[in-house]
Amino acid sequence: MNNKWKHGVYVLVALAMVLIAVPRISLTGGLNLVNGFGIVWVLFALMVIGANLHFLLGVDDEKRKALERVRRAKLQQWQLQLDKERGR
Repeated sequence: MNNKWKHGVYVLVALAMVLIAVPRISLTGGLNLVNGFGIVWVLFALMVIGANLHFLLGVDDEKRKALERVRRAKLQQWQLQLDKERGR
């Protein structure tokens, strides 16, 4: 639970940074090095937000549970096949 709180804070901080930075990026002067850096920085901050939201929403937990179900089904299938071969 403590870990999720930490990721929530990271999302809020990164979102605040993006909300402050986006209005300051001006593309009226064309695409120069400063504006390019600003755009790349915002994209990186959005990736940080996305990664932390991914963790907060528990997508990894859902994937892990689905993979565990598949693994158990395979083990059960192998056990049935092994029992069938022993019965011959």
